[in-house]
Amino acid sequence: MRVQLRFRSAKLAATATVTAVLLAGCGGSEEESGARGGPEKKTITVAGLPLADVAALHIAIDRGLFEKEGLNVRVQPVQQSVQALPALAHGQVDVIGGANFVTFFQAREKGTLATRVLAEGARNAPHMMEVLVPSDSKIKGPRDLKGKKIAVNILNNIQSLTLNAVLGKAGAGLPEYRQVPFPQMGSVLERGQVDAVHAAEPFVTALKRELKARTVIDGDAAPTAGLPLSGYVTTDTFIDKYPKSAAAFQRAITAAQAVAAQDRGAVEKALPGYTKIKPAEAAAIGLPAYPATSSAAQLKRLISLMRAQKLLTKDLDPAAVLYQPAK
Repeated sequence: MRVQLRFRSAKLAATATVTAVLLAGCGGSEEESGARGGPEKKTITVAGLPLADVAALHIAIDRGLFEKEGLNVRVQPVQQSVQALPALAHGQVDVIGGANFVTFFQAREKGTLATRVLAEGARNAPHMMEVLVPSDSKIKGPRDLKGKKIAVNILNNIQSLTLNAVLGKAGAGLPEYRQVPFPQMGSVLERGQVDAVHAAEPFVTALKRELKARTVIDGDAAPTAGLPLSGYVTTDTFIDKYPKSAAAFQRAITAAQAVAAQDRGAVEKALPGYTKIKPAEAAAIGLPAYPATSSAAQLKRLISLMRAQKLLTKDLDPAAVLYQPAK
């Protein structure tokens, strides 16, 4: 039996196709009523991943929090946040939701794109990322993963960064990583093309249900427990051109983050709307932590870990990376 994870994102194809979809969906710039005190740009296009990380985005839409700020937010699904980078760079999307910070901090350091964090979206939490193996695998724990092939969504990114740290803390050797998009992890695991997968929710739950996959590592282990993972990222260019729109988006998503942090039921209600996960499964999955406020100190933890694993060549100032509207 070949596992087919039926998430909406699985219908998306390659990067070029996704970029074309984003381009087609945007329809040009919109500069409106900033001079009258409202957002300069009212229609904001967000490239969003089908992950639990972006639950607050959908809560904000469903509860009219963006509308309250004078914004009309449109969501363009993407399979990997890195796929939306070209569209973000060219202004065809305004924000990436669920953007893993590793990619965007690297882009800022290299000067390829001056990215800025509007708000944190998700922090590591118990069982929201797990290393899974087939039920009959001989892999029982961290030390058994040395030299094994593990699928991650993107190479040299948040999953390998955190797993390397966890394995290092446990005194275990490192595995070999293979890049496999989340929706395809079930197929490669079932075929034996990898020994394990490092998946995030809601894919963890789907793999356990469809493959009876078994957990060998909870990704929220020391020293990465509570680490910032992803958020809502835009560019310096967008903020400079549309400061009121950026501030309005930040207020709305921060309000939605507070809802998600306090009300798991709101997240469970949102998840089936942008993934194929069923309501009963939404009630059982491991959710990330949704920080109600963004923290430069927490981002510093991630930056330090990236420096230690040579994913950054120098320190970034987290206060400069995190957007703070002018008062």
